[in-house]
Amino acid sequence: MLRTSQLRKASGVVYPNSYASAERAEKDGKAYAFNCAQRAHANFTENHTSFLGALLISGLRFPMAAAAVGAAWTVFRILYLFGYTSQAGPRGRTTGALGSILADLILKFMAAYTSAKLVFGN
Repeated sequence: MLRTSQLRKASGVVYPNSYASAERAEKDGKAYAFNCAQRAHANFTENHTSFLGALLISGLRFPMAAAAVGAAWTVFRILYLFGYTSQAGPRGRTTGALGSILADLILKFMAAYTSAKLVFGN
């Protein structure tokens, strides 16, 4: 969120506008960077709730593994943000996106396994 705030200020996009207009972003690199940061932040909020649920459930049975995969997810989300807001734009998010998707899938499989064990017994 700090990155988004910094880029909002640099771009001059004022509240309550969530994004710079497409026309402005095409002409102004700072406005484009702000739009990328906003999109990265929105993507984080879209994924954060399901990540936390999977982390909590998988941590009941696999606390150390869940913590490690959760830490990896966090690192990849940071890479996603900085990649997306780099000069590469949306193409820069690939490493962070793939890593966080993989970590998320691992957590969800661990959570599903944990849930099945809790429901059907050990």
